[in-house]
Amino acid sequence: MEKLDNRAENPKDKGRYRALAFIKGPTLAKEKDAEISEREIPTWPYLVRKEFLAAIICTIILIVWSILLDAPLEELSDPTMTPNPAKAPWYFLGLQEMLVYFDPWIAGVIFPMLIIIGLMAIPYVDFNPKGNGYYTFKERKFAMLTFCFGFHFLWILLIIVGVFMRGPGWLWFWPWQEWDPHRIVAETNYDLSSFIGINSKSFLGFVLGGAVVIGYFFMGMTLPYRFMKSRKSVALEKLGIMRYSIVAFLFFSMLALPIKVCLRLVFHVKYIWVTPWFNI
Repeated sequence: MEKLDNRAENPKDKGRYRALAFIKGPTLAKEKDAEISEREIPTWPYLVRKEFLAAIICTIILIVWSILLDAPLEELSDPTMTPNPAKAPWYFLGLQEMLVYFDPWIAGVIFPMLIIIGLMAIPYVDFNPKGNGYYTFKERKFAMLTFCFGFHFLWILLIIVGVFMRGPGWLWFWPWQEWDPHRIVAETNYDLSSFIGINSKSFLGFVLGGAVVIGYFFMGMTLPYRFMKSRKSVALEKLGIMRYSIVAFLFFSMLALPIKVCLRLVFHVKYIWVTPWFNI
């Protein structure tokens, strides 16, 4: 293509072009489409066929499981007698198990709210375009590991504990132990400040507990930021300070659950921060 000379042509032809030659061959757009088609396969029948086979296998497993394991209905409820233990539906047993380690407003309100907010924030904080339309772990390690840890290791594990490990009095029973409704466990729990001889309900205990909780989030969010900044992390540059703060806060809030569970089961720590309004 050659642009017409404005000085030699009619002023009406200003800015017009004329074709000098036509060459046979694929255009750049077609070459690009050909490269993409070589790396990709159609959804039908390849992906749909695998998903259909997976659905059939899961259905067969559930049918065999339901035949081999008896799951009878319990007797009609008696308003004059409270069952021991009184358990919520299995999908809420994770929340009920968290009541052992946290105040009701934290286990029943704050944590579920953080889960919902975290799921809503994923499209806004996830800057990695890889993994769209295909399965990959290598290219999305942090996202995959974080989700698997939060869902499978924490949520599903709490449900399993609530279903199989909690017996009468919400006491811990191993699967091979018989549920004894008369079992008594002498267990004394302490607040964190009590370990150093400070009353958790005093002003000094209030300050100490607050310093531990605030310091946990401050150090947890600051140290990785400084480390990534010193390494000139590309991920940090793409995230920005605002999205990094959201991701770090949600991540360390999730880690607070197993930390508190370990403190309760191993060191018998009941609360870290005791206040007149809430306890953590």
